[in-house]
Amino acid sequence: MNLILMGLPGAGKGTQAEKIIEKYQIPHISTGDMFRSAIKEGTELGKQAKSFMDQGALVPDEVTIGIVRERLGKSDCQNGFLLDGFPRTIAQAEALEELLTELNAPIDYVLHVDVPQDKLLDRLTGRRICPECGATYHVIYNPPKVADTCDNDGARLIQREDDRRETVAKRIEVNVEQTQPLLDFYQTKGYLVTVNGDQDISDVFEAIDQKLQTL
Repeated sequence: MNLILMGLPGAGKGTQAEKIIEKYQIPHISTGDMFRSAIKEGTELGKQAKSFMDQGALVPDEVTIGIVRERLGKSDCQNGFLLDGFPRTIAQAEALEELLTELNAPIDYVLHVDVPQDKLLDRLTGRRICPECGATYHVIYNPPKVADTCDNDGARLIQREDDRRETVAKRIEVNVEQTQPLLDFYQTKGYLVTVNGDQDISDVFEAIDQKLQTL
Protein backbone atom coordinates (compact mmCIF):
# COMPACT_ATOMS: atom_id res chain seq x y z
CA MET A 1 0.00 0.00 0.00
CA ASN A 2 1.23 3.46 -0.92
CA LEU A 3 0.23 6.12 1.61
CA ILE A 4 0.78 9.79 2.38
CA LEU A 5 0.25 10.98 5.96
CA MET A 6 -0.89 14.54 6.68
CA GLY A 7 -1.84 16.49 9.79
CA LEU A 8 -1.15 19.77 11.57
CA PRO A 9 1.46 20.04 14.35
CA GLY A 10 0.17 18.27 17.47
CA ALA A 11 -2.32 16.09 15.58
CA GLY A 12 -0.51 12.90 16.59
CA LYS A 13 0.80 12.01 13.15
CA GLY A 14 4.02 10.49 14.46
CA THR A 15 2.21 8.10 16.81
CA GLN A 16 -0.10 6.91 14.04
CA ALA A 17 2.84 6.48 11.64
CA GLU A 18 4.50 4.13 14.15
CA LYS A 19 1.34 2.04 14.41
CA ILE A 20 0.85 1.86 10.63
CA ILE A 21 4.41 0.77 9.83
CA GLU A 22 4.41 -1.76 12.67
CA LYS A 23 1.24 -3.46 11.45
CA TYR A 24 1.73 -3.21 7.71
CA GLN A 25 5.53 -3.52 7.57
CA ILE A 26 6.10 -0.66 5.15
CA PRO A 27 8.86 1.96 5.54
CA HIS A 28 8.10 5.33 7.12
CA ILE A 29 9.74 7.87 4.82
CA SER A 30 10.11 11.45 5.98
CA THR A 31 11.73 14.27 4.02
CA GLY A 32 14.45 14.70 6.64
CA ASP A 33 15.29 10.99 6.66
CA MET A 34 15.53 10.95 2.87
CA PHE A 35 17.91 13.90 2.80
CA ARG A 36 20.09 12.52 5.59
CA SER A 37 20.29 9.12 3.90
CA ALA A 38 21.18 10.58 0.48
CA ILE A 39 23.85 12.80 2.05
CA LYS A 40 25.29 9.94 4.10
CA GLU A 41 25.41 7.66 1.05
CA GLY A 42 27.12 10.41 -0.93
CA THR A 43 24.77 10.23 -3.91
CA GLU A 44 25.02 12.99 -6.50
CA LEU A 45 21.62 14.31 -5.47
CA GLY A 46 22.61 14.06 -1.82
CA LYS A 47 25.66 16.24 -2.52
CA GLN A 48 23.49 18.77 -4.33
CA ALA A 49 20.99 18.84 -1.45
CA LYS A 50 23.80 19.30 1.08
CA SER A 51 25.21 22.28 -0.82
CA PHE A 52 21.86 24.08 -0.59
CA MET A 53 21.30 23.08 3.04
CA ASP A 54 24.79 24.25 4.04
CA GLN A 55 23.90 27.68 2.67
CA GLY A 56 20.63 27.70 4.56
CA ALA A 57 18.74 27.67 1.27
CA LEU A 58 15.70 25.60 0.31
CA VAL A 59 16.47 22.48 -1.67
CA PRO A 60 14.96 22.92 -5.20
CA ASP A 61 12.02 20.71 -6.10
CA GLU A 62 13.93 18.92 -8.87
CA VAL A 63 16.58 17.79 -6.38
CA THR A 64 13.98 16.81 -3.78
CA ILE A 65 11.95 14.82 -6.32
CA GLY A 66 15.13 13.10 -7.48
CA ILE A 67 15.90 12.05 -3.91
CA VAL A 68 12.30 10.82 -3.49
CA ARG A 69 12.70 8.79 -6.71
CA GLU A 70 15.90 7.19 -5.40
CA ARG A 71 14.29 6.37 -2.05
CA LEU A 72 11.09 4.89 -3.45
CA GLY A 73 13.13 2.79 -5.85
CA LYS A 74 14.76 0.86 -3.00
CA SER A 75 13.82 -2.73 -2.29
CA ASP A 76 12.07 -2.05 1.03
CA CYS A 77 9.42 -0.02 -0.83
CA GLN A 78 8.33 -2.94 -3.04
CA ASN A 79 5.28 -3.58 -0.86
CA GLY A 80 4.50 0.07 -0.28
CA PHE A 81 5.53 3.10 1.75
CA LEU A 82 4.27 5.80 4.10
CA LEU A 83 5.35 9.27 2.98
CA ASP A 84 5.42 11.88 5.76
CA GLY A 85 6.29 15.55 5.25
CA PHE A 86 6.21 15.32 1.48
CA PRO A 87 4.76 16.76 -0.68
CA ARG A 88 4.46 20.25 0.79
CA THR A 89 3.31 22.15 -2.30
CA ILE A 90 1.01 21.55 -5.27
CA ALA A 91 4.06 21.56 -7.58
CA GLN A 92 5.63 18.78 -5.50
CA ALA A 93 2.33 16.87 -5.43
CA GLU A 94 2.06 17.02 -9.22
CA ALA A 95 5.69 15.94 -9.64
CA LEU A 96 5.07 13.06 -7.21
CA GLU A 97 2.05 11.95 -9.27
CA GLU A 98 4.25 11.76 -12.37
CA LEU A 99 6.98 9.89 -10.49
CA LEU A 100 4.58 7.32 -9.04
CA THR A 101 3.08 6.78 -12.48
CA GLU A 102 6.61 6.01 -13.76
CA LEU A 103 7.16 3.59 -10.88
CA ASN A 104 3.72 2.04 -11.36
CA ALA A 105 3.06 2.74 -7.67
CA PRO A 106 -0.06 4.92 -7.50
CA ILE A 107 -1.18 6.48 -4.22
CA ASP A 108 -3.81 4.43 -2.41
CA TYR A 109 -4.77 6.92 0.29
CA VAL A 110 -3.77 10.29 1.68
CA LEU A 111 -4.50 9.91 5.41
CA HIS A 112 -5.37 13.22 7.06
CA VAL A 113 -5.41 13.18 10.88
CA ASP A 114 -7.76 16.06 11.63
CA VAL A 115 -7.92 17.82 15.01
CA PRO A 116 -9.74 21.15 15.68
CA GLN A 117 -7.30 24.04 15.95
CA ASP A 118 -8.37 24.97 19.49
CA LYS A 119 -7.57 21.42 20.63
CA LEU A 120 -4.19 21.61 18.92
CA LEU A 121 -3.48 24.84 20.79
CA ASP A 122 -4.27 23.10 24.09
CA ARG A 123 -2.01 20.17 23.19
CA LEU A 124 0.91 22.28 22.02
CA THR A 125 0.80 25.00 24.67
CA GLY A 126 0.42 22.63 27.62
CA ARG A 127 4.04 21.49 27.75
CA ARG A 128 6.07 22.51 30.79
CA ILE A 129 9.79 21.96 31.38
CA CYS A 130 11.87 21.71 34.56
CA PRO A 131 14.77 24.16 34.19
CA GLU A 132 16.87 22.11 36.61
CA CYS A 133 16.58 18.46 35.50
CA GLY A 134 14.92 18.87 32.08
CA ALA A 135 11.87 16.72 32.93
CA THR A 136 8.89 17.34 30.64
CA TYR A 137 5.25 17.57 31.71
CA HIS A 138 1.93 18.48 30.14
CA VAL A 139 -0.73 20.33 32.09
CA ILE A 140 -3.47 18.05 30.70
CA TYR A 141 -1.90 14.77 29.64
CA ASN A 142 1.04 14.42 32.03
CA PRO A 143 0.67 16.90 34.90
CA PRO A 144 3.08 17.08 37.85
CA LYS A 145 1.83 15.92 41.26
CA VAL A 146 1.87 19.54 42.46
CA ALA A 147 0.87 22.24 39.96
CA ASP A 148 3.81 24.01 38.27
CA THR A 149 6.31 22.04 40.37
CA CYS A 150 8.77 19.37 39.22
CA ASP A 151 8.19 15.95 40.82
CA ASN A 152 11.94 15.29 40.86
CA ASP A 153 13.46 18.35 42.48
CA GLY A 154 10.64 20.77 43.36
CA ALA A 155 11.80 23.40 40.86
CA ARG A 156 9.18 25.70 39.37
CA LEU A 157 8.26 24.55 35.87
CA ILE A 158 8.58 26.91 32.91
CA GLN A 159 6.96 27.23 29.50
CA ARG A 160 9.33 27.49 26.54
CA GLU A 161 8.99 30.53 24.30
CA ASP A 162 8.02 28.42 21.28
CA ASP A 163 5.24 26.76 23.32
CA ARG A 164 3.51 30.07 24.05
CA ARG A 165 0.00 30.50 22.66
CA GLU A 166 0.77 33.32 20.19
CA THR A 167 3.76 31.45 18.75
CA VAL A 168 1.88 28.16 18.43
CA ALA A 169 -1.18 29.86 16.92
CA LYS A 170 1.00 31.45 14.23
CA ARG A 171 2.69 28.12 13.48
CA ILE A 172 -0.69 26.43 13.08
CA GLU A 173 -1.94 29.26 10.86
CA VAL A 174 1.07 28.94 8.55
CA ASN A 175 0.62 25.17 8.37
CA VAL A 176 -3.07 25.51 7.50
CA GLU A 177 -2.17 27.88 4.65
CA GLN A 178 0.36 25.35 3.35
CA THR A 179 -1.69 22.18 3.73
CA GLN A 180 -5.21 23.23 2.71
CA PRO A 181 -4.37 23.47 -1.03
CA LEU A 182 -2.86 19.97 -0.82
CA LEU A 183 -5.92 18.57 0.94
CA ASP A 184 -8.11 20.10 -1.77
CA PHE A 185 -5.83 18.66 -4.47
CA TYR A 186 -6.04 15.14 -3.05
CA GLN A 187 -9.77 15.46 -2.37
CA THR A 188 -10.25 16.17 -6.07
CA LYS A 189 -8.08 13.15 -6.94
CA GLY A 190 -10.24 10.94 -4.70
CA TYR A 191 -7.34 9.83 -2.45
CA LEU A 192 -8.16 11.82 0.68
CA VAL A 193 -9.29 10.01 3.83
CA THR A 194 -9.92 12.30 6.81
CA VAL A 195 -9.81 10.70 10.25
CA ASN A 196 -10.97 12.31 13.50
CA GLY A 197 -7.77 12.78 15.51
CA ASP A 198 -9.59 14.25 18.51
CA GLN A 199 -10.11 10.91 20.24
CA ASP A 200 -8.09 8.22 21.99
CA ILE A 201 -4.93 7.19 20.13
CA SER A 202 -6.17 3.61 19.73
CA ASP A 203 -9.49 4.83 18.31
CA VAL A 204 -7.69 7.01 15.76
CA PHE A 205 -5.65 4.02 14.62
CA GLU A 206 -8.73 1.79 14.50
CA ALA A 207 -10.38 4.28 12.11
CA ILE A 208 -7.25 4.33 9.93
CA ASP A 209 -6.90 0.56 10.07
CA GLN A 210 -10.50 -0.02 9.01
CA LYS A 211 -9.87 2.06 5.90
CA LEU A 212 -6.59 0.32 5.11
CA GLN A 213 -8.28 -3.08 5.41
CA THR A 214 -10.30 -2.20 2.31
CA LEU A 215 -7.18 -2.17 0.11
